[in-house]
Amino acid sequence: MPLGESMRSTLKSNKSIMLDKSKRFRKTLGGYDKNRKIEFNLPKATPEQLKEIRQKLKKENQNLWIKILSITAILIVGLVWMLKAS
Repeated sequence: MPLGESMRSTLKSNKSIMLDKSKRFRKTLGGYDKNRKIEFNLPKATPEQLKEIRQKLKKENQNLWIKILSITAILIVGLVWMLKAS
């Protein structure tokens, strides 16, 4: 019996040491209230700003695709060259 009691007391002491994570998450999320609203105070954007943002994103996306395609082309040329040299 001492082995069983020892194991039981160890489990009990470990359980008392552990933190209550459910309370911690309730505090960070502000609770689980269904009536809770999330409000954002976002500034209004003018049509000119939206056009600038759209153009900037298109340019960034185009640069990304150029980089991806160039790296892919370099890798393919390198693989073809390696296979030819073999």
